[in-house]
Amino acid sequence: MSSQSESVESPVGQRIYDVSKLRQAIALEPDCWRPLVLTNGCFDLLHAGHVRYLTVARTLGRSLVVGLNSDSSVRQIKPPVSGQPPRPIVPEVYRAEVLAALRPVDAVVVFEESTAIALIQALRPDIYVKGGDYHMDMLPEVPAVTAYGGKVCLVPLEISLSTTHIVRRILQKA
Repeated sequence: MSSQSESVESPVGQRIYDVSKLRQAIALEPDCWRPLVLTNGCFDLLHAGHVRYLTVARTLGRSLVVGLNSDSSVRQIKPPVSGQPPRPIVPEVYRAEVLAALRPVDAVVVFEESTAIALIQALRPDIYVKGGDYHMDMLPEVPAVTAYGGKVCLVPLEISLSTTHIVRRILQKA
């Protein structure tokens, strides 16, 4: 977790972890965390599609951990598009705070890599969840989850929204 995220001073700050502290919390109280559900993403410009997705993901286990792509990893996976602002639009410290404030989310952990493989290997979630806009063969995390016997679940999208499309609409109106 970056130093920016470690210095969060907010009422939900106690739900924002670095990986080692989250591993420790899970090890100390597994009955509070397991079965553990993990999802990950950029969550830039949080919208109703994200909230519904996280709500469904939370129903699959006892706790929901959201792996949040750091600002640097968002820049790796969402390169600049001509005429659009660089991503992320919202800095990681604020994206983490908003996610941690959501009812279905039990913990947020910021990670630097472009995939969640290292996070999966560290936390060993019982269930790894991604949205229905993904397919198993496009997720590099699947082998990491199945290697220790975890499950991968694709949650159907209830609302077809995307931050990229929202940004495009805003720019067209400007």
